Amino acid sequence: MVAGVAMVAVLARGAEPALFQIVFAGVAGVLSVKLMSGTGQWRLRDTLPGKVAMSLYGILLGLISALMGIGGGALSNIVLTAHGRSMIQAVSTSAGVGVLIAVPGTLGYMLAGWGKQGLPFDAIGYVSLLTLALTLPTTLLTTRLGVRMAHALKRETLSRLFGVFLMLVSLRFLVALV
Repeated sequence: MVAGVAMVAVLARGAEPALFQIVFAGVAGVLSVKLMSGTGQWRLRDTLPGKVAMSLYGILLGLISALMGIGGGALSNIVLTAHGRSMIQAVSTSAGVGVLIAVPGTLGYMLAGWGKQGLPFDAIGYVSLLTLALTLPTTLLTTRLGVRMAHALKRETLSRLFGVFLMLVSLRFLVALV
């Protein structure tokens, strides 16, 4: 995963912003269709593949997650459940995956944008300190509410609502591209 994230950090130095928007819109669109369809899990097999395939999954998940600017939990969750892991195992593993993507991804984006002209005043490379300062307290304050809401809703309802959210975000990126 770290290798995939590192590739994106190198790519980010010269890539057009549209690339990141296209990847986000495409992946979020596919995930939203899956979540809104109510089909449950996508099942490929009952066991995890071998080391080579798992390494390729790791690179791909790191690459896509870093391109989207996300922690990778949703993507790794899909891969793990598609290979026979229980939702509990997938979610707990995905929580750890977030660290493997977020820390090198943040450092990579800081380095990739270092010295670039035209960035906001608060940016260290492509990382906005003001966004961090505003997002972190909001996240900490609303996490409990989100957990309570998630436990109060049926799994299918929660999946469909998140699917609708992802579709709206995907459409917003597509509109911005046009």
